[in-house]
Amino acid sequence: MARLFGTDGVRGLANADLTPELALAVAASAARVLAAHDRSHRPVAVVGRDPRASGEMLEAAVVAGLASAGADVLRVGVQPTPAVAYLVSALNADLGVMISASHNPMPDNGIKLFAAGGHKLPDDIEDEIEAGIGAETPRPTGARVGRVSDVDDAVDRYTEHLLAATPHPLAGLRVVVDCANGAASYAAPEVYRKAGAEVIAIHAEPDGININDGCGSTHMEQLRTAVREHGADLGIAHDGDADRCLAVDASGELVDGDQIMAILALAMAESGELARDTLVATVMSNLGLHLAMREHGVHLKTTAVGDRYVLEELRAGGYALGGEQSGHVVFPALATTGDGLLTALRVMSRVAASGRSLAELAAVMRRLPQVLVNVRVADKAAVVASPAVAEAVAEVEAELGEQGRVLLRQSGTEQLVRVMVEAPSQEIAQAAADRLAGVVAAVA
Repeated sequence: MARLFGTDGVRGLANADLTPELALAVAASAARVLAAHDRSHRPVAVVGRDPRASGEMLEAAVVAGLASAGADVLRVGVQPTPAVAYLVSALNADLGVMISASHNPMPDNGIKLFAAGGHKLPDDIEDEIEAGIGAETPRPTGARVGRVSDVDDAVDRYTEHLLAATPHPLAGLRVVVDCANGAASYAAPEVYRKAGAEVIAIHAEPDGININDGCGSTHMEQLRTAVREHGADLGIAHDGDADRCLAVDASGELVDGDQIMAILALAMAESGELARDTLVATVMSNLGLHLAMREHGVHLKTTAVGDRYVLEELRAGGYALGGEQSGHVVFPALATTGDGLLTALRVMSRVAASGRSLAELAAVMRRLPQVLVNVRVADKAAVVASPAVAEAVAEVEAELGEQGRVLLRQSGTEQLVRVMVEAPSQEIAQAAADRLAGVVAAVA
């Protein structure tokens, strides 16, 4: 059977794949497993959600599951994912549950789990929780049944934390923020204003149905237009649960996660915050980021694709900054997971403190054209190990030299080999990717 937990919790079509019954069972098992690791007290769980309609139903199921396993529940309502992670730590809870499908369309939903301290769960704990779903175990009764209460100042606690982590006031900046009609629709405009910026908020009126609908970090067109129309200094785009941040400059040009990391890495190196002068990114980060960091004396450590691998490397190496091209950026000293609001505040703070535009700051990195071709195969492992494929890759790498890069990797869920090529021009990258895809297809 396929593993229930994916790269970011349990996710699926709400009320079809992800049913209330499954949500209750996952929550109850999580409470039992995490409580079993510390029996010194009654477990406490923080529960938050994004505003999609199915979140109301699934929240009720999750709360019931936790309480049925003897956990006291602190409901924090509609909150960004990083707010829930922060509140797990701030409220000294044993676990956290965020009900969200992030940037997915509204009909989907998901369950993300956090351990004490607000950290994502390792695979072995997720496996233990999955194994415990549906298990016949004694249930608490009487006074041992979990109690449920609401945390009325959850947003205030989170925004105060963000403001304390903002190194320079944003006075003088005009920013447009696209909240994706999602979890940050209140918190993001509020905290950016409190930090001193003039804020124009768009797609900040969630109705349970319109989350991620043609807006947010996966649909940047309206943000580009709004930035130009309002004469803003920059624009910020969040996804449905606000764990990521992308930006556009004053002319509406995209500033992606790699460029954001380049800006922040150099700012932190300058202030002495960049531990070991090292940035952590995944293998999918653009070669332009590698070249820019090398030019400025910053080491770049790479991991497998997925923010959990970035987090693992950050914690293992004691590093201070890491992230993904998609806009998930992590500051381990300030947050335990990707935080789109914190990232935006740090970027805007850099703009305000330096007196330079976002376009000027982003120009430190030139994004090389990147082409990705997916090739369906019968045996992805055999294809990647093929001598003919290795020879073709070596030939292309030799032709590109230091001005290009080739990456072949297997899909984690399908019989696909992903061929990625970066090169000085789109035409060169496309031709090389098509050539390698042809070799892969022939071997397959």
